Amino acid sequence: MRNAHAAPRRTRGFTLVELLVVIAIIGILIALLLPAIQAAREAARRLSCFNNLRQIGLAAHTYHDSQRRLPPGWIGVDRATNRPFVEGDTGWGWASFLLPQLELTSMQKVLNQDFHLLDAANANARHSHAHIFHCPTDSGEEIFELNQEGSATRLTELPKSNYPGVFGTIELGDCEGLPIGATCLGDGTFSHNSKTRFADIDDGLSNTLIIGERSSRFGYSTWLGVARNGEEALARILGIADHPPNSVHAHLDDFSSDHPGGVGFVVADGSVQFLGNEIDPVVYRALCTAQNGEPIPEVFK
Repeated sequence: MRNAHAAPRRTRGFTLVELLVVIAIIGILIALLLPAIQAAREAARRLSCFNNLRQIGLAAHTYHDSQRRLPPGWIGVDRATNRPFVEGDTGWGWASFLLPQLELTSMQKVLNQDFHLLDAANANARHSHAHIFHCPTDSGEEIFELNQEGSATRLTELPKSNYPGVFGTIELGDCEGLPIGATCLGDGTFSHNSKTRFADIDDGLSNTLIIGERSSRFGYSTWLGVARNGEEALARILGIADHPPNSVHAHLDDFSSDHPGGVGFVVADGSVQFLGNEIDPVVYRALCTAQNGEPIPEVFK
């Protein structure tokens, strides 16, 4: 029989000190695991980004197989005289010609390439974002506003791309103000009205970069083309080796990424390579030219 005078049993809980110790241990474990989780996520994002580059590179090769040349860096012609003009018609850039090879034919139907990309007929095209041109690590908006050159006035909106083509080592600014009849040529793969063949790449396909990454934190790029009178319009689709990847002195027309340590590039042979930020600037510039004949040490292993 239960003793009516027995003291009630007490249930012992955590003391405040014990609870604080447990919370501290959990905090330490989270602090230890979080960098590993973030690194794993970034590795997955980088893999997805490089897969985008690989598909774009393959599309460029498929285009070359059918057309016997790579697409032009951008189309610029004075419609009245049919002579070259940097900011003339139709403005479409190299990536816009790869949509069929990227199995984006439905998006291609939105583009009316008989008209300039700023024409009212291409209003839907200017809001057509393609995920294959977007690096998952980049946090920029899918559609960005472009101002008029030298003004805070909004010109248009364009779909973002993180993958400009390689113009080479010549400043894109040198193309500004060229008269009708002049062609803006770089020493890389993609230029004004260019028709580069793989046979023209004398430096060797495995020694020539043709497409690279660019982070939106340095400024937005687009896959669409050159928007006439737009702010730094040429640099929106092409890049140069003015500074090493991710340089602290980087400009919009440089190559960059949000991946730790370097930038991904498509090589003319179709491979995708990661160039570290510490690459020798001389070697880097040599890799971004197609016909300069510089001796290049083994970089890709």
